[in-house]
Amino acid sequence: MTETVEIPALLPALPEIVLAVGAMLLLMVGAFRGERATNGIDGTAILLLILTGLIVVWLPAGKLVTFGGSFVVDGFARFLKLLALTGSAVAILMSSNYLAAEKRRRFEYSILILLSTVGMMMLISAADLIALYLGLELMSLALYVLAAINLDSVRSTEAGLKYFVLGALSSGMLLYGASLIYGFTGTVSFAGIAKAASQGSPSQISLGLVFGLVFLFAGFCFKISAVPFHMWTPDVYEGAPTPITAFFAAAPKVAGIAMFVRTTIVAFPGVLTQWQQIVVFVAIASMALGAFAAIGQRNIKRLMAYSSIGHMGFALVGLAPGTETGVQGVLIYIAIYLAMTLGTFAVIISMRFYVFLAAIKAGLFTLAVIGVVTSVVGAYYYLAIVKIMYFDEPAKTFEPMPHELKAVLAVTGLFNLLFFIYPSPLIEAANAAAKSLF
Repeated sequence: MTETVEIPALLPALPEIVLAVGAMLLLMVGAFRGERATNGIDGTAILLLILTGLIVVWLPAGKLVTFGGSFVVDGFARFLKLLALTGSAVAILMSSNYLAAEKRRRFEYSILILLSTVGMMMLISAADLIALYLGLELMSLALYVLAAINLDSVRSTEAGLKYFVLGALSSGMLLYGASLIYGFTGTVSFAGIAKAASQGSPSQISLGLVFGLVFLFAGFCFKISAVPFHMWTPDVYEGAPTPITAFFAAAPKVAGIAMFVRTTIVAFPGVLTQWQQIVVFVAIASMALGAFAAIGQRNIKRLMAYSSIGHMGFALVGLAPGTETGVQGVLIYIAIYLAMTLGTFAVIISMRFYVFLAAIKAGLFTLAVIGVVTSVVGAYYYLAIVKIMYFDEPAKTFEPMPHELKAVLAVTGLFNLLFFIYPSPLIEAANAAAKSLF
């Protein structure tokens, strides 16, 4: 008797499949043609990311599920996948001239970004703990190699090693938390965890489940470089080549926030009080450390690292209420954050308004006040950069800005300006994406 094997519908995962297959083909081209293929691989990688974005847009509307419910494509996933793809494509575009000038061009660079992006997209769509971990590790392993890709630099090698060791530690904590959650709920799916956790009154929540949640959040905080698991960020940002630092500060943060939001909102709505305390503490600590530690920095990449830590704190302000409005605020914030990181630091007050509004509506007044105060402190080191640019004497003559960097700066600056003048399209898109989780 022949046993019937059911093959899962692969349409929801088509963007990831196309991107992964394309990355493998480019790897073969690079392996056979060597460094001569670098220019072609960089350009093809950008086109592949654009094609993947178009496939994400063309997928059928509504909620798509495959792989036994472990992979979900909804409005939330579509919104954040497009942001991650944009961040990766712009990172490759910004890197080409810099790496060529430094004589560090390697064909593996773009391929590693593609593979990391596949992991980000899987992470964004993960609907159970196993899929979440697979996506997280696929993203992270490529990032470890990227951090240490400059083999001639001791700082770069040290950055990659430090990132890898601490990343392995955080993955172990995350896995331990996931095993506790599985042990006390009997399932790894987010929907199953939510059902098991919501049984009984809030006072009857299992202590083992809460411990599992704490360890799971510890792993999440490391991946988005939130306090108190931020230690790796300044050293890795300083040691990695500058374009890679820009990439670290952009696309992986989008995937990390997506992981944080989907897990808390979908898997743990019944234990809001427990995880809200953790998120509020992490948000306050990240905003405070990011604002005050950045003031004394004299290295622009270390300053960007502390700025990134602070920004993740502001994003978590929107997550803390656990409401649709809060998730909408997080999505708006992360979209503007991506544009700012890749181009210019502008429209800071307008983008922070949405996460603070969600916190105020939920009655988290102390969190909102601390956020406003630390944003004022953060304005100091942004203005210090402007002072150095326009009022201090230059140390040496700068090279003219390459055309692709001019294009990135123009587009991101225009995006920020248009959001300030006409914010409705982004707000509506974020609102539709947030609704898909509730």
